[in-house]
Amino acid sequence: MSGAAVADPPLYWRRYGQGDKTAVALHCSLAHSGKFAGLAAALPEFGLIAPDLPGHGRSADWSGRGDYHSETTRDVLAMLAQLDLGAVPLIGHSFGATVALRVALERPEAVSALVLIEPVLFCAARAAGGPSFAAHLAAHAGFAAARRVGDLHKAAAAFQAIWGAGLAFDALPEAQQDYISARTPLVAATNPVLNDDAAGMLVYGRLESLGVPVLLVQGDQSPPIIDAIHTELARRLPQVQRAQVVGAGHMLPVTHPRDCAALIRAFLSP
Repeated sequence: MSGAAVADPPLYWRRYGQGDKTAVALHCSLAHSGKFAGLAAALPEFGLIAPDLPGHGRSADWSGRGDYHSETTRDVLAMLAQLDLGAVPLIGHSFGATVALRVALERPEAVSALVLIEPVLFCAARAAGGPSFAAHLAAHAGFAAARRVGDLHKAAAAFQAIWGAGLAFDALPEAQQDYISARTPLVAATNPVLNDDAAGMLVYGRLESLGVPVLLVQGDQSPPIIDAIHTELARRLPQVQRAQVVGAGHMLPVTHPRDCAALIRAFLSP
C-alpha cells in the first residue's frame, strides 16, 4: 500500500508488511523509504509506514525556502494526521531520528515510543562540551570545502566515507552516486537545527519533560560523536534505554537489520 500525505508539496509514503502493530520509520539523509525494507522484513509483526522525506525518493523536491528540518517535521506531522494512526512508535535513523524526536516534542500525543538510531543531533554533543564536536567539524572539512565550490560528487564521496555503509562511493552504482550527489545540499540545509539547535530542542525542560520511552541504538563502529550525542540525550531524557550493535557502523538499520529488529522488538514488547 502506498499514498501521498496531505502536505505542500505532497509526501510519498509506503507501507511494509501486514502486521497487527503499526510503527512509522523515518530514514536518514540522502536515502529514501526503501532503506527500511530489510528492517521491515525482520519485524513481520509490524505494518511499517515509511515516508520519503522532502527532496528524497518519490516525494517532491524541497522548496529551498525556510528551514528544511522544520518543513520535514511539518510534513511528517501532516502525514500522521492524515493517516489518523493515534499514538504510534516512531523509528528514526540519523537525520530521521532527529525529526522523530522533534515530532515527539511538538506533538507528544501522536507518539507512544521512540526508537532513535544514531540521531545526528550534533548540538547535543556541542552542548555537553568535550572534544567530539570540534573533531566532527574537522572530519567534515573536506565535505564542506567540496560543497562550497559546487563539487557535489566530491562532497558526496567525503560524506559517504564517514556516514556510509563501508563501500567506497565510486564503487556504488552510477545511478546511486547521482542520486546521493544531487541531494548533498540537503545536508547543509540541516545545519541550523542539527549544529546550532535552531529548533530549540535542547532548551532546558523540553527533553526532561518528554513523556514517552526512548531507545537509543548505536553501532560500536560509528563516528565518535554518536556516542557523545547519546550520552547527552541519555542524561536528559527521563525514560531512556541505550543499546549497541557490535560490528555495526552508522548504517546499521541497513547492514544489521536483524540485530536492530531484535532490539526494537524487545523494547516495544508489552
